[in-house]
Amino acid sequence: VFFLSGRRRGMPKVCEEGSGGGLLLPIFGDAEQRWPPALRGILYGLGLAWCFMGVAIIADVFMGGIERITSKKVRNFNKETKRYSTTPVWNATVANLTLMALGSSAPEILLSIIELLQNKFFSGELGPSCIVGSAAFNLLVISGVCIAAIPTGQIRRIKEIRVYMVTAFFSVFAYIWLLIILLGSSKNAVTPWEGVVTFLFFPLNVLLAYLADVGVCAPKIEKVKDKPIMLTPNMTPEEILQLDNNVRQQYGAHLTAEQVSSIVRAERGMPQTRA
Repeated sequence: VFFLSGRRRGMPKVCEEGSGGGLLLPIFGDAEQRWPPALRGILYGLGLAWCFMGVAIIADVFMGGIERITSKKVRNFNKETKRYSTTPVWNATVANLTLMALGSSAPEILLSIIELLQNKFFSGELGPSCIVGSAAFNLLVISGVCIAAIPTGQIRRIKEIRVYMVTAFFSVFAYIWLLIILLGSSKNAVTPWEGVVTFLFFPLNVLLAYLADVGVCAPKIEKVKDKPIMLTPNMTPEEILQLDNNVRQQYGAHLTAEQVSSIVRAERGMPQTRA
């Protein structure tokens, strides 16, 4: 069993009579292919807009469920401090690389699988282009928009630089590996062992990112989580939340927001801020 890429030459296009159609269209076969192109364009456009609305609703519900799963926390009793602490069940890095990625990439993954099965394991023109285009859009356009959205005079720093380095490497390596298997080891084909190895790169990426997040490969003196967090005007919401959790773990979870703020100012000698 193997996968081939590309459409056979000489075959009519999907929108032409005698092509056999695509996955769903035309509904009425070749008779629909003879309809006026303007009418078909309007009908297909309305259907596409309706599908987009459905995908948006389903994706919103799906992402809401994922957020509920990843936000689950448990209370643990520390025998040394004799206090309870609240910790998340899911590691944030693992959740982002698995559940969040699956939720955002599920449409193009399912589309590619359906097209592959429909074409008897011959890749079509839609599935691979959709996946590669979506990945390129996320890597280039979204990164560029996030950088351009930073207000003038302000800066943003990558908090977990080691996790960023791991994910950035795999993002670029994915394209290099695609060239290797399609142009090198097996010309215009993906063999079973190449598919298995490609799939195994995903759990390897998650594992390495998790190890980088918990600081397994970092010297103890450089672990970010062991450094005290200072109260500054440019603190992110995540840093403020971590600072609040640190104070509550040390002095008790029953503290009010005003009491936490007073403790932070007293320990760090900082003037009162909006944080």
